[in-house]
Amino acid sequence: MFKQARKWLEDRKLSRLPVSREQWEQAVAPWPVAARYQGPDRERLYDAALRFLLRKELASGGGFELNDAQRLLIATMAVVPVLELGLDWYDGWYTVIVYEDTFVTPDGGMDEFGVVHEEGRALAGEAWLQGPVILSWGDILQASSEDGYNVVLHELAHKLDMLDDGPNGAPPLHPGMDRQRWHEVFTNAWQALQGAEQRGEAFLDPYALEDPGEFFAVATESFFESPDYLRGGLPEVYDQLALFYRQRPSG
Repeated sequence: MFKQARKWLEDRKLSRLPVSREQWEQAVAPWPVAARYQGPDRERLYDAALRFLLRKELASGGGFELNDAQRLLIATMAVVPVLELGLDWYDGWYTVIVYEDTFVTPDGGMDEFGVVHEEGRALAGEAWLQGPVILSWGDILQASSEDGYNVVLHELAHKLDMLDDGPNGAPPLHPGMDRQRWHEVFTNAWQALQGAEQRGEAFLDPYALEDPGEFFAVATESFFESPDYLRGGLPEVYDQLALFYRQRPSG
């Protein structure tokens, strides 16, 4: 009943939203990943992006002024991971704060893991447990299929990861998925990346080795931005992410 009422209210708001399909198409055109979704999938992507904007506040940080095209692109990037899961996976938090460029945390600030840092940290993005997602617009523009980088996908992956015992690299798995298999696949991939990094041959952003949560987030970026590359280098990780996200961007 609640979901039906929510959809009914959203449908009414959508009909009054001052955004055209043409505006959305222009906003997402620079992002190659969006072109992967065609036909009914593109219709659902468009609808999900607008519903994301209804459910979340996209706020400016540090005086940065967001325009409609920027909001539409951020929303579209954000909903790609949950296109087959549903926007309800993003329930429990309400704000995306966007700075013009890399932002610096306050001295003595506590991060999303509860660790206090004596000095401020320069960040491209951050996701807080039951709190906001913080992004740098300059880094959003750096999204690339060449290196698999996408700060929006990264931080939203953290949000999904946080749904089950915090950001530990193990989001809530669907019925039929094997948690032990997930653990084995990601552990083996971690060890492989460690060895490759020591040899100077890293095949994934070494930032993934910060902790299991970062590994999941970096792998998610690669899964959507450069799926052929991830599938070729870490096929078992690709398969596990395909099961979780219920998408196979590499076929």
